[in-house]
Amino acid sequence: MAGLTPKKRDGWWYAVGSVGGRRIRQSLGTRDRGEAKEAISQLAARLFKAKTYGEDTIRTFAEAFISYVEGGGENRYSEPIVRHFGDWELSKIKPGDITAAARKLKPDANAATRNRQVITPTRAIINHAANLGWCPMIRVKHFKVETSRRVSVERSWIDAFVAQADADGLPHLSAIVLMMFQTGTRVSEACRVKPADLDLDKRVIVLNKTKTGTFRPKHITRELADRIGALDLDPEKPVFGYADRFGVRNRMIAVCRRAGIEFVSPHQAGRHSFATNALAMGATLKDAMEAGDWKSSRLFLETYAKSEKAGQITADLFDAQNETSVSPNGHKTDTEGK
Repeated sequence: MAGLTPKKRDGWWYAVGSVGGRRIRQSLGTRDRGEAKEAISQLAARLFKAKTYGEDTIRTFAEAFISYVEGGGENRYSEPIVRHFGDWELSKIKPGDITAAARKLKPDANAATRNRQVITPTRAIINHAANLGWCPMIRVKHFKVETSRRVSVERSWIDAFVAQADADGLPHLSAIVLMMFQTGTRVSEACRVKPADLDLDKRVIVLNKTKTGTFRPKHITRELADRIGALDLDPEKPVFGYADRFGVRNRMIAVCRRAGIEFVSPHQAGRHSFATNALAMGATLKDAMEAGDWKSSRLFLETYAKSEKAGQITADLFDAQNETSVSPNGHKTDTEGK
């Protein structure tokens, strides 16, 4: 480790010398002599470790990130994470470091956002490196997410919304909300539908590259097919005319206000309501999940398919099981026809 010495050039400090027979000339990234001395000690220790135990023992988070992206990994939220952990050796990053980073990088965010934008991508990058043998696998606890109030709408809400949107001259909005409500299509997927994806004679819309990474046909109602057929379509533009979910949401807020009905988000009016209504109308769990493209039955049941009338429905089913029931005085009572 004594083979490295600090050298100054153009105001910047460099490490010059050799470690384990390896010639080194590397910037220390500082103009301060004290910082240079500390940095050169750390560099020498890293190089000695690599020489003794192998290069993989000093792999950095930045190297893991590059490999992760080259392998097709998602990098949507990674920039601030790489700035934070970039030079850290992978083996030195602990679960608590990731939790602390989430708080630091997203100080005003809620738990769900910290989980989605920091913990999940950081863990994915490190575990990608672990699969390459660069470091151990890591497990990180998510922040506890409070269950949000999810509202499903019934057909009467849809009728009121569509009537107002039509009156406002917004037939494209009526059609996209109806599609989400009747098929469980995500708003971002609906926004990407092009005229080439339509087969209105067969009443099918092909969703290109859904959240699950597949091409997915959606069978639609005659009502929706007729509405889409009446739209003025441009072959080069999206069918419903909205670039993203924010455009749909903002229009929905205004229409709900004019219609005098409660505003619910596109997800709640569409995907959440589809699941709730499909089961209420008698669809099987399997059919509802496949139609809405859900992969997890646990998620479907716990998040989307809760019924506020479940207790009453179950009690009615037991009442209907037999034609007679036992009264409090022990006598059988004929309940048929009552």
